[in-house]
Amino acid sequence: MATAVPIVLLAVGGLAALALVVLVLRMMPRAAFVVWACVLFFVPLWVGVNIGFYWAAITLLTALLIVVNWSIVPLRAADAWVAVFIIVTVGLYAFGSVDLASLVAALLEWVIPYIWGRVVLARVGTAWVTSTIAIVAVVAATLAVVEFFTSFNPFVLIPGSGVIYDTWSPLQERGGVLRAEGAFGHSIALGAALAMSSAFVVATRWRLAPKISGVVIIAVATVLTFSRVGLLTLVLTLILSTFLIAGVSTRFRATVAVAGAVGTAIVIPIIDTVFGAAGEEAGGSADYRTDLLVLLEQVQVFGNPGDWHSLVSGDYYLGYFARSVDNALVLTLLRYGYVPTFLIMAAVVCAAWMALRRSTRSPAALAVVGQLPSLVVVALITQYSMFLWFCVGLAITWARDSAMLGGADDEAAGVDIGPPEGLRLPQGARASHPQG
Repeated sequence: MATAVPIVLLAVGGLAALALVVLVLRMMPRAAFVVWACVLFFVPLWVGVNIGFYWAAITLLTALLIVVNWSIVPLRAADAWVAVFIIVTVGLYAFGSVDLASLVAALLEWVIPYIWGRVVLARVGTAWVTSTIAIVAVVAATLAVVEFFTSFNPFVLIPGSGVIYDTWSPLQERGGVLRAEGAFGHSIALGAALAMSSAFVVATRWRLAPKISGVVIIAVATVLTFSRVGLLTLVLTLILSTFLIAGVSTRFRATVAVAGAVGTAIVIPIIDTVFGAAGEEAGGSADYRTDLLVLLEQVQVFGNPGDWHSLVSGDYYLGYFARSVDNALVLTLLRYGYVPTFLIMAAVVCAAWMALRRSTRSPAALAVVGQLPSLVVVALITQYSMFLWFCVGLAITWARDSAMLGGADDEAAGVDIGPPEGLRLPQGARASHPQG
């Protein structure tokens, strides 16, 4: 009886602490988003808890923020695609055509960040989201540069889940050179995340010098990941953002063009030296991604093909690909089948489509467009996956609702998003913003 009292007191204290955290997150949505961005960029995937199954810290926080900051938002076509994907995938799991790991990965790493992207603008203005991601990304890029030159990654010292830690904590080399990876567990994930972040840096209304500095730091850090897809998507995202985001000055565009030309002249010899030293490792990595296409023969209309690892197709033993399928599209096809893959990828297409017109364009949409090439050469790994799906949801919300949800905040911060197409505010009027 005596021992039961302390246990009850601990339980009550824990619930009180949780209630206090929830209250603070609800009352301070801007601070909550800063915390979320910091966890995304600075807390490795292996930090988490097992509650039925493994919840990474970023996933648990995202789910909590969705509940705490829940708001009703207008539904869009992308929401229907995601909802049908969930229904079909859960049904396939019930019939044994999709395994539990694949179902959990889709819900935790794709759907939860997507929902967070859909609801966050109801509580936090677009300017705050843009500036927060830009600042946190620049800090992460700075740490990546320091990591490269000191050959020290402090994030791998953070303990965590055994299997996940063993998978993602080892540092990588290419051509005898340590590749920067920060807290993302892989250099490719860091490079892709920084490439996406560059669109938010361009979208800020910082003065010319700090904005150029931010872009340069992110570019240098991406180069130091020595990830080809990171470099490709960075260049694509920067070009699109610099010339398509409204309000970007001509001076900034000219400076980026000059800096890009100078940077290319400096970087190409360095990249060529490292990849040349990598020799068969770099070439084999590229060949491996081409070889993955043989797995398409195993894809089913619904569900996964079962134990395909022991099969032989032509000259390929498919067990060779069992450890890693570095192609998000092929891996999604293998896990869920043609129809579910079409459903979930339709949501990505909806987000990318928003970048085609000025009235629906946003840094989130341009970040998604910039990542389209990566979907066929990289798996959706660690926090990169969650950041991408957050941007998908954010792009859908931003496209139609930004003038209503973020108008006052954006004007204060100097972000020019423009009103949605067809909306014309009276002269001198401002869009309302239910900022919490």
